[in-house]
Amino acid sequence: MLWYRTVEIFIRGTQNNRVPPEVAVTYKDQKKVGSYVQALLLVGLEPVPVSPEHNRTVTGLDGPLMPWRREIDPHSYGQDRDPQCHYHNPTCDRIKTDLLGEALDRDLPVLAICRGMQLFNVYHNDTLIQHLKGDLHKIKLPPADSFKPVREVMVGSGTKLAGILGKGKLHVNSRHHQVVDKLAANLRISAKSVGDEVIQAVERPDKRFAIAINWHPEDQVKPDEAQRNLFRAFAEAVEQR
Repeated sequence: MLWYRTVEIFIRGTQNNRVPPEVAVTYKDQKKVGSYVQALLLVGLEPVPVSPEHNRTVTGLDGPLMPWRREIDPHSYGQDRDPQCHYHNPTCDRIKTDLLGEALDRDLPVLAICRGMQLFNVYHNDTLIQHLKGDLHKIKLPPADSFKPVREVMVGSGTKLAGILGKGKLHVNSRHHQVVDKLAANLRISAKSVGDEVIQAVERPDKRFAIAINWHPEDQVKPDEAQRNLFRAFAEAVEQR
């Protein structure tokens, strides 16, 4: 479905007094939440920004979109802090972990992005590589260019992510220095970087929709059909709950 048809359906539904599903969008800095809000609106979802200060549950909501800007406290996954690991906030970690756990227990659709993926991993008793050596994470792009791909990933066949994005190679804008280390038994790898085999996406096969990715599809929804499909699939899962 073309993106403008999605918007048309959303507008028509609103005119018919349809109440769009409400999705929590976790954030710390309100200035950073705009692109996530726009991506959700594009697929007919109503974003409900939730900051750590709200300490809100998912009660009354239809699922969470979980971006994350701060790095997770390494002590929560049994490691001492690497000097390159910064900005962790244990209180925020606990609140977001509780919200994620509630959503998974209720089998609400979950889409975790960026460090939201790392929180997703730690929740499932995974560990993280606190600082990935290399140059890709050092790339600094101006906000207007944040959609530009800098890495190629391979989406694994037979995964839920492949059913959404298609299997094979995909160009993404992943520039993170923290990644998954050990993988929990109840998670499945759904994408890895081409070349260095770094894990770039995982999912919970036993849940209707629980996907975590290490790039920023919210910045790619306009130029990239595949990334729009990811938000559409999330919206469909929300609608069907």
